[in-house]
Amino acid sequence: MNAAASSRPALIAALGAVTASLVLGAASPAEAATLKQKALNVAKAQKGDRYQRGAAGPSRFDCSGLTFYSFGKAGKKIPRTAQGQYNKSKHVSPSRRKAGDLVFIGRTSGKIYHVGIYAGYWSGKGWMWDSPKPGRTVGLHPIKNYTDGSPRAFYGEVK
Repeated sequence: MNAAASSRPALIAALGAVTASLVLGAASPAEAATLKQKALNVAKAQKGDRYQRGAAGPSRFDCSGLTFYSFGKAGKKIPRTAQGQYNKSKHVSPSRRKAGDLVFIGRTSGKIYHVGIYAGYWSGKGWMWDSPKPGRTVGLHPIKNYTDGSPRAFYGEVK
């Protein structure tokens, strides 16, 4: 049996799994973890790309454009704006946040103005991949940079 023929059963199984997830809707916990990791990897791959207001890739991004692009490349369509992404996400407490969740910055949950992808907690700080502002590039930044004063961080899981 040649290599192409031997890989057909695996391909058929993978297509079946994709079809089942499309038909059934919500991702399983394992699929959600894979989705988050894929989106996080896409965001990491954009490191150094420049900020541009209103841009959603492939080489320039605003904050919600980066998250929109990253999850889109990972196979999940999410709203284009930071507030829209917050509204559609499953809200999670800071103690339950996981790598690949969205980090939202705002004064209240109804006034979200920035978003990134949560990378994890180390060196006494929470970190996120984001496209911060004009003159800056996509990178890994401490969440604390955005929450001095009255802004707060909110977290959401993409389902």
